[in-house]
Amino acid sequence: MNGAGPRAPGEAVTAWRPQRVPGIAEVLHARFVRHRYPLHAHSTWTVLIVDDGAVRYDLDRRPHGTEEAPVTLLPPGVAHDGRAAGGSGFRKRVLYLDPAALDPGAAGTGGLVGPAVDRPGVADPVLRRRLDELHRALVVPGEELHAESRLALVAERLARHLDPAVGPGRAPTDDLAGRLRDLLDTRLVDGVTLAEAGRLLHAHPGHLVRTFSRRFGLPPHRYLDARRVERARSLLLEGTPPAATAAAVGFHDQAHLHRRFVRLVGVTPGRYARSGPAVR
Repeated sequence: MNGAGPRAPGEAVTAWRPQRVPGIAEVLHARFVRHRYPLHAHSTWTVLIVDDGAVRYDLDRRPHGTEEAPVTLLPPGVAHDGRAAGGSGFRKRVLYLDPAALDPGAAGTGGLVGPAVDRPGVADPVLRRRLDELHRALVVPGEELHAESRLALVAERLARHLDPAVGPGRAPTDDLAGRLRDLLDTRLVDGVTLAEAGRLLHAHPGHLVRTFSRRFGLPPHRYLDARRVERARSLLLEGTPPAATAAAVGFHDQAHLHRRFVRLVGVTPGRYARSGPAVR
């Protein structure tokens, strides 16, 4: 659901395109009171969660409402409209996903459109929570791998909603988690997207995240953060300034290093660098 036009007091729109999260064409966070979407269609999958209020919409000439389920999934190429269900309006967060995002190995997603038209409401609280986590990651610079991890799990769960037979691709029965760990270690500074890791390791990105998390007790992006912080600690104690340290270990910027360092170590990078024993 997307639209334009004069906004009433209290209405607001924030939209952007994540440059380093493959599969997401656009993100939209908005609050509307009086705005009504005219009948329209997208070339993307539309994944909608409503944080306040409710939305009523017609999809393929059939009435629906976001009260039916915590997640709404609208297929590409199918006409729909949208309006507030009550006078106080609604607040929503929307992902517009590339057509192949729900099944990266498929030539197309035409077979999934019909089920989405029949059941656009997804009654899955776990999916709703993962979408919330994904949106939160998308607004923080340097969280691209975290966002991509969340997107892989979201896309896999959505595909299963549309077709229970859809499952993650499987690598041969070897130490897939260990191979991903080795790949993350070798790409500590440059990083690696889950899509690229999936191609290199011949596994579905969602399967990679779950397998790695089961084996090591944390998802790939948190493992990479910890390894980068470990290297940063060494550089800081050698006298490298925090800004240079952030660049040297692969963090987006000094603020990104600061957030991750404080979360893992409990003190700021600057304070850690000055924490050596006093000279007597």
